Amino acid sequence: MTSANAADIATSYDNSCAACHDSGALNAIKKGDSAKWQQLIKQKSMPTLINSVKNGMTQMPAGGLCNSCSDDDYRKLIEYMSK
Repeated sequence: MTSANAADIATSYDNSCAACHDSGALNAIKKGDSAKWQQLIKQKSMPTLINSVKNGMTQMPAGGLCNSCSDDDYRKLIEYMSK
């Protein structure tokens, strides 16, 4: 996914992130929970969050199920979920 536009980001979200971030499964912050996302972005910084997605976390697989995403795609996906 290169130079993703808004439709591409929504599709990528649906295909990779939504499995957990729609329902809050495995303690994932829900899409649209702006307060929690903004707190996390402020607390950890966007570059740290991008690295967390790339490397995986306790409950999240490396790449967050988006193996073709670039760092910029991950940033856009995090911003998309935080709105």
